[in-house]
Amino acid sequence: VQLQASGGGLVQPGGTLRLSCATSGSIFNAKIMAWYRQVPGKEREFVASITAGGSPNYADSVKGRFTISRDVKKNTLYLQINTLTPDDTAVYYCRSSALGGVWGRGTQVTVSS
Repeated sequence: VQLQASGGGLVQPGGTLRLSCATSGSIFNAKIMAWYRQVPGKEREFVASITAGGSPNYADSVKGRFTISRDVKKNTLYLQINTLTPDDTAVYYCRSSALGGVWGRGTQVTVSS
């Protein structure tokens, strides 16, 4: 079982990124796919989720700046991040609700000038 997040990097404040999370069909077709993030020394926090039907849900802290989406043909989950701030610096993880919950490897996002 693999979930591989990618697309992170070093970005200046105000910049944009699009994170991707590729996986197999059985994992991707779970009821809920989600993004979380974690800063060293802090708990992993919810960022956004999307149901199999395409209904999104966002943490209040990212509403209006983050957009979650899924491409069913590519079995890929996306997170579009706009107007990045230093507070967005974290390792971002994707998660599938399949099999009781499956985490992918994270991708580092660093926002700094």
